[in-house]
Amino acid sequence: MAAEERPVESLSFEEALAELEAIVRALETGKGDLARAVADYERGARLKRHCEAQLAEAEARVQAIALGPQGPTLRDAG
Repeated sequence: MAAEERPVESLSFEEALAELEAIVRALETGKGDLARAVADYERGARLKRHCEAQLAEAEARVQAIALGPQGPTLRDAG
């Protein structure tokens, strides 16, 4: 990973997932030094939490939509 890494919070889901996949591939090789592996693991954990939060938000938005006779409508909150 580059020293000028973008903040995790600024990444789209797709960007975060792609970076997380790259980190996993790099860690699976077992190459590199321990300090880099630990830093990558920590960033990977942040990326994972970020992706999970974005997925939960998207799921909540989808759950708020119900298919009615006239098409999609917002569900009643109560």
